[in-house]
Amino acid sequence: MKKIRIFSTAIFLLAALFVQYAAAQNLPLLFKQATNAEINLNEQQALDIYKKILVIAPDNLNALVKATELSCSTGERLPIANDKRITFQSALAYAQRAVATHPEAAESYYALALASAKMTEVEKDRKLLVQYVKDIKTNADKALNINPNLGMANFVEGRWHYEMNNLNWAKKLALKTMYPGGIPPTSYDSAIVYLEKCRQTQPYYVMNYLILAKSYQANNNPSKAIEVLKQLVKLPVRTPDDAALKTEGQKMLDSLE
Repeated sequence: MKKIRIFSTAIFLLAALFVQYAAAQNLPLLFKQATNAEINLNEQQALDIYKKILVIAPDNLNALVKATELSCSTGERLPIANDKRITFQSALAYAQRAVATHPEAAESYYALALASAKMTEVEKDRKLLVQYVKDIKTNADKALNINPNLGMANFVEGRWHYEMNNLNWAKKLALKTMYPGGIPPTSYDSAIVYLEKCRQTQPYYVMNYLILAKSYQANNNPSKAIEVLKQLVKLPVRTPDDAALKTEGQKMLDSLE
């Protein structure tokens, strides 16, 4: 009886290992399907596939980062505030898992900075809001300390500098009084440095061009803003948001020319 029990256990373990092996063999196909879904502008489908990948490989860095990014972008389009918040919280959870399992990777901290930025859009508690604002820069800094050429980390850092410098005086005062140690120095010049670096490594990222153009305009350099906007309107549509961003860029360009 004991031998039968041991044999049954061995068979069960072998079957489980076979299932795990078979699932792992499907990972390249699933990644390809997710990429194709993104190319076809179906981000929700891509996100669902990355979730499947994370069931098979919970610590896969690429899948964790992509799940973070797509949770952020799909959540942004949700019309119901609570649904948006839940989706952004999912993005934050994926990013936190990326940092926990891959603390050596710049992409992990970029993902956490991105998710923290999205949480600032839905967080109502002032102390938590300030903490998320701080977390954006803290984690973007960590990402860039590991890899200064990580394009999307440069974008998050650059946008943080732009938005901090673009706050009205009342919001700046509120942040200054609650931000531990005071708000780090910001300027449109610093925003431009980071955003230009993103443009070098992410030449098709439409949102970066728009924030860069706004930074140049705010920095009293309309000729550079026009130059960036002329490039923006010629970019291909690669995400569901790009068409609207290009329309906004064209309107801005028309107002400057």
